[in-house]
Amino acid sequence: MSTTAEATAQLIYPANVLANTSLTTVKFLSSCFAGAAAGILGLENWLGFALFLASTLLTSICIYTINCRGRPVKYIQGGLTELLNPGQDNIFTFILVWTLFYGESTVILVWKNQAN
Repeated sequence: MSTTAEATAQLIYPANVLANTSLTTVKFLSSCFAGAAAGILGLENWLGFALFLASTLLTSICIYTINCRGRPVKYIQGGLTELLNPGQDNIFTFILVWTLFYGESTVILVWKNQAN
């Protein structure tokens, strides 16, 4: 695969930037699943945020070992700090899904108790 001199001279290679969108998608989905788990389990206050922190760290460790092969600076512009950063959107997504599933599971439990 031959590349032009301009493409190799660029600090940010457009093909790699497009590939990094999968990193954002994985972090987003991790936040969604962690929020759903926290809501279904009925976690409140700091326990829910502890689950978010644990899921963020687990996701970052998986990306670090599997995708980056132990060298995040080579694949991600911000390096390890960018890899560990959960992102503001992901925190809001976690809270939104957490409250949604917490509310739904509470309604279902109340409905079941009234049926008995």
